[in-house]
Amino acid sequence: MIFDRKNLTDNQLLDLYKRILKPRLIEEKMLILIRQGKVSKWFSGIGQEAISVGVTAVLDSDEYILPMHRNLGVFTGRDIPLYRLFSQWQGKVNGFTKGRDRSFHFGTQQYKIIGMISHLGPQLGVADGIALANKLKKNGKVTAVFTGEGATSEGDFHEALNIASVWELPVMFVIENNGYGLSTPTNEQYRCENLADKGKGYGMESHIVDGNNILEVFNLLSELKASMKKNPRPVLLEFKTFRMRGHEEASGTKYVPQELMDMWAIKDPVENYRKYLTENGVLTTDFDAALHAEIKKDIDESLAIANAEPEIEASLSEELNDVYKPYVFEQVNPSEEKENIRFIDAISTSLRQSMKRHDNSVIMGQDIAEYGGAFKITDGFVAQFGKERVINTPICESAVVSAGMGLSINGYKAIVEMQFADFVSTGFNPIVNLLAKSHYRWLEKADVVVRMPCGGGTQAGPFHSQTNEAWFTKTPGLKVVYPAFPYDAKGLLNTSINDPNPVLFFEHKQLYRSVYQEVPKNYYTIPLGKAALLKEGNQVTIISFGAAVHWALDTLAKNPEISADLLDLRTLQPLDTEAIFASVKKTGRVIIYQEDSMFGGIASDISAMIMENCFKYLDAPVKRVASLDSPIPFTKALEDQYLPKGRFENDLKELLAY
Repeated sequence: MIFDRKNLTDNQLLDLYKRILKPRLIEEKMLILIRQGKVSKWFSGIGQEAISVGVTAVLDSDEYILPMHRNLGVFTGRDIPLYRLFSQWQGKVNGFTKGRDRSFHFGTQQYKIIGMISHLGPQLGVADGIALANKLKKNGKVTAVFTGEGATSEGDFHEALNIASVWELPVMFVIENNGYGLSTPTNEQYRCENLADKGKGYGMESHIVDGNNILEVFNLLSELKASMKKNPRPVLLEFKTFRMRGHEEASGTKYVPQELMDMWAIKDPVENYRKYLTENGVLTTDFDAALHAEIKKDIDESLAIANAEPEIEASLSEELNDVYKPYVFEQVNPSEEKENIRFIDAISTSLRQSMKRHDNSVIMGQDIAEYGGAFKITDGFVAQFGKERVINTPICESAVVSAGMGLSINGYKAIVEMQFADFVSTGFNPIVNLLAKSHYRWLEKADVVVRMPCGGGTQAGPFHSQTNEAWFTKTPGLKVVYPAFPYDAKGLLNTSINDPNPVLFFEHKQLYRSVYQEVPKNYYTIPLGKAALLKEGNQVTIISFGAAVHWALDTLAKNPEISADLLDLRTLQPLDTEAIFASVKKTGRVIIYQEDSMFGGIASDISAMIMENCFKYLDAPVKRVASLDSPIPFTKALEDQYLPKGRFENDLKELLAY
């Protein structure tokens, strides 16, 4: 191994030695604790320390790093007190996740480290969002994100690199190519000679680096960082290294040929660097011994602190309260001045007024800039707010949602437009596993609104007509809003953008240009979780949302003899159970009307809640009316059969006659 100190001083060389030695000594202690059963899980980075240490040493303390579970050198390099790391690994209260997640699955704004999720890929898109925020701030900061060679096969890897290249984002994409994805060798993972070659496909600068040579890592990255500050751009870095331990300790390394282990043992990054410093008179035996003693003392003392901490006691209220970031609703009352506008105009006006109100807001989506979006909702936005805040995205929903999370982490509000709600399936993972769980896991908000043009009635077929709210109402940590009227759409979207929690905002396409209403011209807000009682009666409670609210109104208009409470939920998560139960207790009969297919829809949960809480008040079984349990078809005759509009009136009358 050839080391080139270039212009580094002896003190700089010794600082790098301290940095690389510390995680190695911690790891050695962890292996002892694993054998003693005092740590439940450990993902070793022995043999790879030079990469984590080098990247962290190059970046400023206020520049974000997104590591993985083998990057202890990132955490020690940011000088996190060791007792906090030990507490995290033991699931103690002084850790970073209150015992809710393990090992390195956490982040900390204090140290500008953003932890991974086990799905790996989304953190690459998060880095894009963080870098985008830095670019908007014009602060010259660089972001570094780690991944392994195995995760380069994920779609998120390709999406994130493409976005970073197209948007010219200052991101260091760090690939630790350590030979194996768990037990699968690289020759079973990809066919290109070097992963760095993939950079060419994105028009991206790339480098192959000896990941075991701390000086090569440090010197190259120092040059790149200085260059990226002057010329913001992404860089793909493939670090050749090797994993000397198992994927995690329990898996072992029996699948690795011994000659490979022997070859890489010779390339040990710590021992080779120590030898170089010693031979060149930079490191003395006494200093080395003193440094070992100092680090080991810190380890032992920190372990004692963590061991002395009591085990976490379960608190039901704390667990539930931490699912969402606390948010105090800000009431802004509507003005007297109104205008008669369509549903689509209410959405557009809300976005305009919210972007004026929040100069840290960014809207992203396919074709939303000059073209104005598939439904022309953002037409004219570029002229008003500029292309920096109204951003066309490539067709890559997963990375765009993840980038929204990155924007939130770095102080922005992100609004993501799905061209159609159906397309959210390709962005599903970061929504349900990243946005939804971040506050619960490590108290980090996900200030992202995902707008969802949805619904049938337009003969658009199986891929453009779904109303898929039930995919998300099931997931704790998400809020789900589904208005039926322009007035509600404007006020609820304003509130959703104010709310620092992730919101799925459903907009029924058939309502866009068919429903008009007198809507206040000014900016105003409506609280989430409050249903609207549209009609009052005493015979039956009709519970609905979205386009089905209008279908219910049509049915009641045809049958004026029916005395019904019509409850428009408006928000599905949080759900206004108080209004639901009050109405059911009054009428004794309830029918739940949804456009989604029957099985697994939110009507099923509402029905169960009513049965559990209002059973003694019921005069008839709870009735659900929904679309067929099939994909939504294209031709009008088939779509009409699929949708519940033709069945609701008969089912309502049967319920009244029970």
